[in-house]
Amino acid sequence: MHRSTHTPEQLCEELLGRKLSDVDAEERRVLQRIASGQVMGPDALEEAALHATFGDRLADRVAAIGGSWGFIIAFGVVLFGWMLVNSRLLEVFGLHPFDAYPYIFLNLMLSMLAAIQAPVIMMSQNRQSDKDRIAARHDYEVNLRTQLEILRLHKRMDHLFEHLLAKPGTEQGKDA
Repeated sequence: MHRSTHTPEQLCEELLGRKLSDVDAEERRVLQRIASGQVMGPDALEEAALHATFGDRLADRVAAIGGSWGFIIAFGVVLFGWMLVNSRLLEVFGLHPFDAYPYIFLNLMLSMLAAIQAPVIMMSQNRQSDKDRIAARHDYEVNLRTQLEILRLHKRMDHLFEHLLAKPGTEQGKDA
């Protein structure tokens, strides 16, 4: 892409009618990208991935697994198997159930799992909110850049029409 001959300060004055110091950081970033000829920065998912820690990625993975039908079905099978084994099935083999009804150990395990899983899922939800904010900011920057580029094109077209109409010796000037 070609580099603009205008500085971000000049573009701000020309397109927005304000000083660069009077616009917010997102508008400044967009004006700097326009001035440098840079097409776009990283997209929302790339930007979120750049800032993700190991704990963030782990929380996302746990939430993805814990919130799936596969996990729910497998967990249901494990619970049903636990109750079946600790009911009468072990007595058939002459063994006593290690967690007989009312399944106190199973209750403890489920409570511990919920105590660990709930904050991890909340971390993943917070991270998703951060991703949504990044995506919204990215969309705003894209929309702002588009509007500024359209304004620039309008100004260029207006300038071109004025220039063409001002030349009386040209073909266009004779027809007008």
